[in-house]
Parts: sequence; C-alpha cells; structure tokens
Amino acid sequence: MTSLTRLETDQLRRLEEMRKTFDKLRAERIRAEGEVERLSRELEEARALALSELGTDDTAEIQRLIEEARARNAKIAEDFGAALRDIELRLRQLGDER
Repeated sequence: MTSLTRLETDQLRRLEEMRKTFDKLRAERIRAEGEVERLSRELEEARALALSELGTDDTAEIQRLIEEARARNAKIAEDFGAALRDIELRLRQLGDER
C-alpha cells in the first residue's frame, strides 16, 4: 500500500471540513423547516381566531379596527376626564356655598 501524497492528504482534510460544514447546514435546515411549520400553524390559528372574533383575517382590516378602537378609547377617556373635572368643580362650588 502506498502512502498518501501531501496533495491527497490536503484534499482529504478539506473534504472532512466540508463534510462537517455540510452536516451543520443540514441540521440548521431541518431546524428551520421545523420552525417554519410551527410558525405556519400559529399563523393559521391566529387567522382562525381573528376570523371568529373580528369577522375578518385581513391584516389591513384588523389594523383599521384597532385604530377605530383606539380612537373610541381616547374619546371615552377624554369624556371621562371631563366628567371628573365637572364633578370636581361642582363639589368645590358646593363647598364654597357653605
């Protein structure tokens, strides 16, 4: 049996390094595919929930509904603050009348 030449030894070393890289990339691909499957299931569940609770799974429509709710909440908070200020004013006026 003849001994390996330096060139052959270098080539074998490079092939071993490439095999390690290949194995690492294959493992990463498998993890990524699993993550894609999990995220796809979660997206479908979220869409089904949105459809049942909001009547739509369209992201633009959901965003519009969120903005409407925010505007309503801001108006309610503003009205509540005004009512509190009015009550406070009336209480002060009652205290001044004594």
